[in-house]
Order: sequence, then C-alpha cells, then structure tokens
Amino acid sequence: MTSDNNQKKFHLKGVLNFLLSIVLAVILLYVAFHDVNFNEILNIVSHASIFWIAVLSVTFLLSHFVRAIRWKIILYSVKSNTSIKNLFGSLMVGYAVNCVVPRLGEITRAVLIGKWEGLSRSSMFGAVIVERVIDIIFLGLSVLISVYIWQEDLYASFPWLKSALYISMVGIILFILFIYLTIRFKEHFYGIIVKAMGKVSKKAAGRSAHIFEMLTQGFSSLQGAKNYLLTFGSSILIMLLYALCSYLGFYTLFMENIKPVNFAMAWVLMSISGIGVVIPTPGGTGSYHALAKSTLMLFGFGEVISLSYAFLTHIISYVLFIIVGSLSFILLNKRHESLIKVVETGVDDL
Repeated sequence: MTSDNNQKKFHLKGVLNFLLSIVLAVILLYVAFHDVNFNEILNIVSHASIFWIAVLSVTFLLSHFVRAIRWKIILYSVKSNTSIKNLFGSLMVGYAVNCVVPRLGEITRAVLIGKWEGLSRSSMFGAVIVERVIDIIFLGLSVLISVYIWQEDLYASFPWLKSALYISMVGIILFILFIYLTIRFKEHFYGIIVKAMGKVSKKAAGRSAHIFEMLTQGFSSLQGAKNYLLTFGSSILIMLLYALCSYLGFYTLFMENIKPVNFAMAWVLMSISGIGVVIPTPGGTGSYHALAKSTLMLFGFGEVISLSYAFLTHIISYVLFIIVGSLSFILLNKRHESLIKVVETGVDDL
C-alpha cells in the first residue's frame, strides 16, 4: 500500500513538475526568439560546418567522460573498482531524462549506478548531491573569473548577476559547513534532527533520518587528500572542456568571419549560459537560449546569429544526450527494465 501511494505521489508530482518546466521553457523561448525571423535562423544553421559540429560533439562527450572519471574518484572510498563504462552510461541516461523532466535524471542516475555496481542507492543519492554541489561551486568560480577577464562590466550587462553570486556563495558556504558538522558530529546532529522532526510526526522523523543518513553517506564518500586534489583537478578540466565546446561553437557557424573570437569570450559565454542550464527547464531549453543570446550580443554579434548559435549548440547537446543516453540504457541495463520502473524504484527509496 505504501509503495502504491508513493507511486501515485510520484506520478502526480512528476506531471506537475513537467508542466511547470514546459511553461517556463515556453516563456523563456518566447523572450529569446520574440520578433526574430526563425527562417533566418534555420537558414544559417543549415549552412553550419559539419566538420566543426563533429569536433564539437566529440569534445562534448569527452567532457562528460571526464565527469564520469570524477565520479569514480568521488566513489573511490565506497568502491575502488567502479566501472567507468557504468558511470558514464548512467550519467548520460540521467542527462537524457533531464532533457524531458528536469532534475529527475539525478534520481535515475543514482538508481542505475546503485543497481549496476551493487551499491547502496542511498549513498548514491548522496554522491550525486556531492557532485552537484561541486558543480555549483565551480560554476560560481567560473562566473567570478569571467568578471575579471572580460574588459566590460558584466554586472552592468546582467544586473542580477552580482546578487545571484552573493546568495549562491553564502548558501554554498552554509551548506558545506552544515555537512562538515553533520559528518564530524554525526550522532549529535542525528539526534537533534530526528527529535525536532518527531514533534511534527513519526513519518517526518523517519524520512528526515533517512535523508540525513543519505547525505552523510554521500559526503563521507569523498575522503583523502589525494581524492580531494584529483576531484579539484578534474573539475577544472571539465570547466575548460565546457569552455572549449563554447569556443568550437563559434566555428560551426563561421562566426570568426564576423568578428575575431577568442577563448576568453568562450569562457564568459560558458559561464553565463551555464546559469541557464541550472534553471529547471527540460535540458535548459529557453533559459540557455536567452542567456547565450544576451552574452553573444554583449560581444557585438547580431541577434539572429546569436540565436542561431544558441539553437544549434543546444540541439547538438540535446540530440547527443538522447542518443547516447538511450543506447547506454539499452546496452548496460542487465535486466532491461523500463526506465519508468527504474525511476519509480528510486522514488520509493527516497
């Protein structure tokens, strides 16, 4: 009965989240493409360089292969011989799911790698949270670097950027402090949380205890100075590869013939448009387009070519996620369970 109720809640919550994400994506797409002749965009994209699209695609997949390596580093203390094939496959399946329903891919990824590697799903959920926190930290750092390497005032072009950075940094510091204290004084914090939630209901206390355990397992998986250093180094490499993807995107549409392009422009574009990917729309649809267009126009490119860039690079990433994610699930999922069943299992565990 409990499982049936969880599945009903999952379906209802999933439908509501999906509808909200679609509405948000439509609004942002309208903002980005308003008063622009879409036929002009299609015409520009139709003349894109096949060679540079191929190079961009390989670099894009390489960046996510490095993400899989970083996840292996994070999980080393839990299981030292996790398969890169399974880690990369579950990562791509998760991104493919996020292209349809934002944030559901994280649950899918944790469930799949837990199943394929015989690991606790709770600890995998925690490990995914660890990775997401690291991503947010490095995205914030990349934006700060952008502010210093770009000659013009980014804060003037994006007035909300400074406040977003301050709020994010404070939130990250408080969260890391909370995690450190919970791991260092696990039993003490565990008792406080369960006791506090127990005043609300026994169900709330049990759920809070489960979430607390999941977080501490996940964050305690990253241990050792060597692993911290490797995680830091691989995170830098990931950001550099992301920036390289943005740089290669210029050449897919021959934008270097319009005005000179450089890696600093690509870094700024990667950082600002990366904020759009954080916004909960399917695969960053709409949010990525709006921010990428604004950043490219800041560089002096016209609105049509800027939107063509956003449209093409987003389509490339979307198609790669769907194709590679689908193939990974078919080839790696031993029992060939439906993806919906896998996700529902993860929701029950939560």
